Amino acid sequence: MRKCSRCSKPATLHITELKEGDVHALHLCEKCAQDYLSNVDVGQAPEEPEDLFQQHLENSIEDLEDVDQSICPSCGITFKEFRSQGRLGCPQCYLAFEKELIPLLENIHGETQHTGKLPKRAPEASRKQYDLIKLRNRLRTAVESESYEEAAQLRDEIQKMEAACEDPDD
Repeated sequence: MRKCSRCSKPATLHITELKEGDVHALHLCEKCAQDYLSNVDVGQAPEEPEDLFQQHLENSIEDLEDVDQSICPSCGITFKEFRSQGRLGCPQCYLAFEKELIPLLENIHGETQHTGKLPKRAPEASRKQYDLIKLRNRLRTAVESESYEEAAQLRDEIQKMEAACEDPDD
């Protein structure tokens, strides 16, 4: 999912323009798209995508310079070192750089909660936690898509699983 060129919301409008043989892509969220389209006069070229990109880039560079100075109190790695290496120094880095990592993870993976494969030798409690996470994600998706009957079934299934986790005799 692409992010808006002007803000960090998901882009819903994608504009591709050909200008002097060059392709320029502009990705906008609904609000920015309305602003963009309302400022375009018929027959007049809209604001150049590269100008928008340049403005966004300049703002991002200023913000990044401040963020690059952040340091993990546990291992001492800076956010700049993370960006250059692509690896965090310790588990505490996730907390130290949370504000910067959340949008990055959402942009790359579309989620911030790991929902990948589970090792076959994982303890039963971990498997149940994994299943609960999957069900909660499905519930969130069902509610967002207004599939309330499915959401009610998922809610009931989650409640049964949570009750089973609390009562180990089941």
